[in-house]
Amino acid sequence: MSTPTTPITVAKGDGIGPEIMEATLKILKEAGARLEIEEIEIGEAVYKRGFSAGIEDSAWESLRRTKVFLKAPITTPQGGGFKSLNVTVRKSMGLYANVRPCVSYHPYVATKHPVMDVVIVRENEEDLYAGIEHRQTDEVMQCLKLITRPGCEKIVRYAFEYARQNGRKKVTCFTKDNIMKMTDGLFHKVFEEVAAEYPELVNEHWIVDIGAAKLADTPENFDVIVMPNLYGDILSDVAAQIAGSVGLAGSANIGEHGAMFEAIHGSAPRRAGQNLANPSGLLLGAVMMLVHIGQGDVAERVHNAWLKTLEDGVHTYDIYDESTSTEKVGTKEFAEAVIKRLGQTPTKLKAVHYGKAEPIRVPPFAELRRPPAKKVTVGVDLFVHDRRSTAEVAAVVRTAETAKVELKMISNRGVMVWPRGLPETATVDHWRCRFVAKDYAQGLSHADIIEIYGRAVSAGLDVIKTENLCTFDGEPGYSKGQGE
Repeated sequence: MSTPTTPITVAKGDGIGPEIMEATLKILKEAGARLEIEEIEIGEAVYKRGFSAGIEDSAWESLRRTKVFLKAPITTPQGGGFKSLNVTVRKSMGLYANVRPCVSYHPYVATKHPVMDVVIVRENEEDLYAGIEHRQTDEVMQCLKLITRPGCEKIVRYAFEYARQNGRKKVTCFTKDNIMKMTDGLFHKVFEEVAAEYPELVNEHWIVDIGAAKLADTPENFDVIVMPNLYGDILSDVAAQIAGSVGLAGSANIGEHGAMFEAIHGSAPRRAGQNLANPSGLLLGAVMMLVHIGQGDVAERVHNAWLKTLEDGVHTYDIYDESTSTEKVGTKEFAEAVIKRLGQTPTKLKAVHYGKAEPIRVPPFAELRRPPAKKVTVGVDLFVHDRRSTAEVAAVVRTAETAKVELKMISNRGVMVWPRGLPETATVDHWRCRFVAKDYAQGLSHADIIEIYGRAVSAGLDVIKTENLCTFDGEPGYSKGQGE
């Protein structure tokens, strides 16, 4: 009886992509990977055919059918309306978890951190990467930071499940909730809630700035780190580089309905076609893919052969060092060296053992939604474009008060400037004018808010945006101004 194969979609990408993909697939084949490959075209050539995201409809059909994508790096054209294909695939396919192991291979790859073994688990869909931006005034641009409870819970649960399945001991959370008390505060709160369900694992939280400093200085003190999108994007590259090289790091993007595996480096077009590129990042991404599809036996065989190749000093130009390397090889030759060592395990580097690893499962997004809270609208923030002084703006804004609402505060760039403020505070042409209900318990209707808006516009104010101020089960759903 033949062993069943797993369908996967493969894209060879741009620049060095075709070379490192050919090397990777050759190693996987020789290692006995049970794969049925569908190849699609993505990247530069597709952009030039007029597809701004670098991918055509037929390619989407393949991705939705196989649900597993092994992708080489691509080149995104600079300028114009071109979209990042990575971001497009991650968000379109709901690939909420980005997983990047950052491991040092001392002494065979130079590093200041010889015992580093950290896994960064990055939320992949939300935060500032929602990409919702507006120009609001002559002087002010806005980017919305969106953090959701279901999104937080999915990524945090994934991090704890990853730690449990892979024999890790600790999960650390990085946020900036001393400043962003609601968005990052929600991420931290959910982390603590989920952590309580995994008593066998140590958990801790760091403010991201000092946490990043500690990660760069003593990464051996960390194990699995879970972060919102932006922090995770930045610090996973930092972690990969201080481990030895971004060029050696693979990446997994995991979702409920599919997964994408890749190297974290780019397409390096200047190195293309020269048989120089190191295929290790893509190969380790492929190892993560094998674990994900239940072929842990093959993943273990490939990964240990790769470690033995490093240990034997067979290195590509990017990590070659006369003090530790025995042979400088090209892309094809490196692949042949790994194939030659299939079935072997390293003796100095730590061998890997995947056993019968299975995909990590967390509850679907919809199942994580809680019953709605009791929501009461108690005020509104009017954002106004105006170049006048604080006193002049306040005098006009106050004419928008009604029998039900009063102007409580005006802030500029988040700092309260009225009714109290300091003359040293620098202001721009963007004012947040906070109106609150005089009867807080009764709240306001939409008609009340429309009346405020209308009175402000009638007074000649350029209202560019409104945000309703609401309570949820009695708790304020909005932040105070600095100094309020």
